[in-house]
Amino acid sequence: MSRLNETDIQGFVLRGYNLPVARYLFLHFEDAEHARSLIGRLLHHVTTGQRWDGGKPLSTVNIAFTQRGLAAFNLPDATLLSFPVEFQQGMKKRAGILGDSGLNSPERWDELWRGDRVHAWLGVNAQSAAILDSRCAEMLGLMHETGGATVLASQDAAAVVIDGKPTTREHFGFTDGFGNPDYLGVDRSSQPGQGKLMPNGSWAPLATGELLLGYADEAGELPVAPVPHILASNGTFMVYRKLHQNVATFRAYLDEHAALYGGGKEKLAAKFIGRWRDGTPLELSPDSPDVSIAMDPNRSTNFTYGADAEGTRCPVGAHIRRVHPRDAFGFDGRLINRRRITRRGLPYGRFVAEGEPVSDAEERGVIFMALNASISRQFEFVQQQWIEYGNDAHQGNDKDILMGNHSGHGKFVVQGDASRRNPPLICSKLPNFVELRGGDYFFLPSITALGMMAMNLVDPR
Repeated sequence: MSRLNETDIQGFVLRGYNLPVARYLFLHFEDAEHARSLIGRLLHHVTTGQRWDGGKPLSTVNIAFTQRGLAAFNLPDATLLSFPVEFQQGMKKRAGILGDSGLNSPERWDELWRGDRVHAWLGVNAQSAAILDSRCAEMLGLMHETGGATVLASQDAAAVVIDGKPTTREHFGFTDGFGNPDYLGVDRSSQPGQGKLMPNGSWAPLATGELLLGYADEAGELPVAPVPHILASNGTFMVYRKLHQNVATFRAYLDEHAALYGGGKEKLAAKFIGRWRDGTPLELSPDSPDVSIAMDPNRSTNFTYGADAEGTRCPVGAHIRRVHPRDAFGFDGRLINRRRITRRGLPYGRFVAEGEPVSDAEERGVIFMALNASISRQFEFVQQQWIEYGNDAHQGNDKDILMGNHSGHGKFVVQGDASRRNPPLICSKLPNFVELRGGDYFFLPSITALGMMAMNLVDPR
């Protein structure tokens, strides 16, 4: 296929910016005319998918809307009703489908997300805290001048800094950010293992329509999208979830069970996730981390599970194996090509090194954002079937160890073999290592669509 029109697609969709700091502003629109005026002014600031030939920008700006936010622009009913039903309902109303109950239920979310006032997400990423503050002040100035929006709340996020350098680690201590898929026409430095598995063992990009509206997906179909077509084309849907990490609970649980596990603490931690803390995949190096693999783009994601059906190298229920099963379900991996999501996001809260006192009460976690052309077929399916339910992975009712909503129940099985180096273990009474603090579903329009909204030109006919 020909290259995409990158200047019409928001940059947040096409590339992981890998800028160290970010602030997400949550907006409420009071008046449609003023809101349109704000979007008109913002258009010149929105970062597109255009290549950065002169190096990274100092900061980026992107915007996305909830269903209520689109309604606040007085878009025609025929357009609002043409959005997929899960987007219209929003994440809170989908709690039953997503397993967001108990500790994760909406009544326990941050106040911002318990109401229905969030109309838009304005994401600002930057190279430093000072640049971030300055760019956000500029955005607030635009809102003030146009009267276009009020800021209900903001969320700061930043890469974990270790020894003075930003890293890709998260608060449990694991290197993150390996798994984003390749898509046809999306220009990025791809590496083997990120696309879809081909019968000959090579990897190819997924269909563009798994990420962007207006293009064919892996089934050769166009994903469900709003009318008119030009409003949807080059846009996508974003799932925003604020995930609190119970680091004290995770460390205590790991210590307690490592005492019972012959393979030792670091190996047990790797068995939970499917990678050693430095990012080395267990599948390629089951006995020890290997920095040469973790740092090599040709190897760090280039593996399959077909030859490890028993899970003796990487447990069948390990986190990365559950959320991206590759060929674990047979059929050369074709069953999973329509369940892939693109992840964005950053940690939030103060990083606490191993061995230092840490409390679950402190604000600390990861802002998880998923981009997909179909929230129900991609994100919701993975969340419901692979994270909160284990049948596809032959795990029965066992939930994903890391993300699952366990509430003190549930178990995780480390498959082993006859060797003393690789013993089996059953971990029971799983606590919630991660708790949901809120979020919603957003539509990330193209630059064309933003212009149409600003000029009140959206017409479903």
